[in-house]
Formats: sequence, C-alpha cells, structure tokens
Amino acid sequence: MHRSVTVHGLSKWKKLMAFAGPGYLVAVGYMDPGNWATDLAGGSRFGYTLLSVILISNLMAVLLQGLASKLGIVTGRDLAQACRDHYSTPVNFMLWVLCEVAIAACDLAEVIGTAIALNLLFDIPLPWGVAITAFDVLIVLYLQNKGFRLLEALVIALVAVVGACFLFELFVSRPDMGAVARGFLPTPEILRNREMLYIAIGILGATVMPHNLYLHSSIVQTRKYEESVEGKREAVRYAFLDSTIALSIALFINAAILIVAAATFHRSGNTQVAEIQDAYQLLSPLLGVTAASGVFALALLASGQNSTLTGTLAGQIVMEGFLNIRMRPWLRRLLTRAIAIVPAAITAILYGEQGTAQLLILSQVILSLQLSFAVFPLVMFTSDKQKMGQFVNPGWVKGLAYSVATVIASLNGWLLFQTVREWMS
Repeated sequence: MHRSVTVHGLSKWKKLMAFAGPGYLVAVGYMDPGNWATDLAGGSRFGYTLLSVILISNLMAVLLQGLASKLGIVTGRDLAQACRDHYSTPVNFMLWVLCEVAIAACDLAEVIGTAIALNLLFDIPLPWGVAITAFDVLIVLYLQNKGFRLLEALVIALVAVVGACFLFELFVSRPDMGAVARGFLPTPEILRNREMLYIAIGILGATVMPHNLYLHSSIVQTRKYEESVEGKREAVRYAFLDSTIALSIALFINAAILIVAAATFHRSGNTQVAEIQDAYQLLSPLLGVTAASGVFALALLASGQNSTLTGTLAGQIVMEGFLNIRMRPWLRRLLTRAIAIVPAAITAILYGEQGTAQLLILSQVILSLQLSFAVFPLVMFTSDKQKMGQFVNPGWVKGLAYSVATVIASLNGWLLFQTVREWMS
C-alpha cells in the first residue's frame, strides 16, 4: 500500500480528509480491551483520581506519535527499519524480541476482550470465544486485498460506535462533574500508593503502546506526498493533525470508561469491580437503565475487533522492519495469535471469568515495561540532524521528548522496585 493514497493537488479540506486515517488506526490501540480493564479497575477502586494519568499519558502519546509520523515521512523508513539501519544485528534481534513480547501482550488483551464480549452478547463460553478470535485473520486479509482506505474506513466506523456507546453511558451514569474536573489534576498519592501506581502504570502501558510507534511510522507512508522539503513539511503537519484529533477521541473514550466506573461502582461502594463481566452485570441494575449493559458489551466487541485489525499490521511491520523477513500475512497473524491464545485459553478453562481481569491488567503492565525500548530510539533518531536534516527536533522538543522517555523509564523502574520489595518481605 506504499504511496497508494494521493494527497497533492487537492484543496486544504480535501487534503485534510485524504491524510485522515493513519491516526485512527494508531488511536485504536489506545482504546483496546486492555484499556478497559485498567480504566475499570482505576475508576471503581480510586474514583476519579487516575483521570490525571489518562490525560498525561495521552499528551505523551500525542508527542511520541507525532515524532513517529515525522520519522516515517522525512526518512522514508519506519522505526523498525531505522533501528535495523542504526544498530548491530544482536541489538536489533533483542529489540525485535521485546517488541514481539509487547505485541503478544496486546494481542492477549484483544483475544480476551473479544471473547468476553461474545460471551456477554451471545452467551458463547469463554474458551469457544477465544477459539473464534483465532480466525479473525480472514477479515484482515480480505480488507487488505480491497485497499488501505477501506481498512481505514472500517476502523473509523468502529471507533464511532465505541464513542457513541460511551456518550450514552456517560449520560445515564450522571457523574459528579466537579469531581471529574479535580480528577484531571495530578496528586502525589499516585506515587505513594503501590496499588494505585500499579494501575497507573497499567494505564500508561495501555495508552502509550510501543508497537503503535512502529505502526505509525510505517502507515503514514501510504500517502503519496511530494518528496520535496515543502511537501514533507506539509505531510508532517497534516499527519500530526490527524493523529492528534484521533488521540483526542481516544482520550474521551478512556476517560469515559473510568468516569462511568467511578460514577457507577465507586460511588455505590463496589470498589473491587475490575472484571469486565462484573461491570456488565452491575451497570443496568445500578443505573436503572436496561440498555446500559448491552451497550457496554457492544462497545467492547467493536473495540476488540478494531484492535485486531491494527495488530495485524503492526506485527507484519515489526518483523519485516527488524529482520527484513517477509512472511505471508495469514501465517504471521496465526503465529502471533497462537502466542496470545495459549495463555488466554488456559486462563479461560482453568479460572473462567475470575482470572481474565488480572491477565488483562498484567498484559498492559508488560506493554509499559517494553515501552522505553521503542521510545528512546525514536527520540534519538528524530533528534539526529544527519537522519532528519532540517526536520530535526528543535531543542525544546528534544528536551521534552527525553523527559517523557525518562519519566516512563523511571515509573517502570519504581514499579519493579516496589514489586520485588513486596515479594522479598
């Protein structure tokens, strides 16, 4: 699909629409079922407090995805290819393995989330739901053969479904808007409380996903922009606008999930609701609205299917970029699906509904722990004048980006320290 979408020679409005698409494919990863687990746990247990983490994570995402799109447009290389060009073979192999772990963790969340949605909507047992998700590769292959714009259109439509569902949930849950506003202000308690910090880092891992950086730096190259300096500058500007708008929608959906959990569960004293199934069972009775639970499950199914579509692309881009190995998409997807399905199936069979929330949250913490290995190379490459020329990061962007990377690494290190200390005590 490289350079398959023409964008030059159009009016500004048509050009904006032509560039729109890649940002939404990336934003899908910011509202997948893993986000649901962390947002539900955070809202039910701690009320509106962790809204600040969602906001900060989203601002980090806007910056990092902007850098990823700029790298792809200016250099013509995605992040995985740039790593292969820059690092030695052993380092590249290590980075590839770490990214595959992150993709497997994300895929695990998608498998479980979709299986739960099928169970809630159609009463399909969880093990069967897990098995059904193995075959969604056929949907992806069909859409890829029909063109990239069709894939983007389906993703945007599913995002709209999720957004509409949560507009309804917000309306019927009637949150305390004053408390919501205060929740967007950071508090030191998040760092002092290990349980809160664990959920906060899970939210960070669910929001800023490492494989999304590789994905975005590649799919922006589907646009056939002019290769001149001015053409690239225009492409960078429109790509940043596209991803910022899409990530703003993701911010709304993530915040809405936490707000609904806080307004419904935390306010009623149900502070231990972390399972998606529990949330589904309690929404309608607590809110007194029959449709609340069904709308919630529909949004979950749309979210899981959306994440599946973009996960396929990310896995293919990472393998081809790091290893320069081209594998048939259906085989690549089945391999990653198998890695995710085995632990999901074991959990569904042995523990049923009780084990899924812990597995979802753990998958997001794993994503967060892998994040630094994608963020630091991205910041380094976009700050390298030899690679970027006049598009190199200015000093303030470079400082801000390295600060974000350091904060992410420090939070992950703090979580590991707290966890190890607890195990040893």
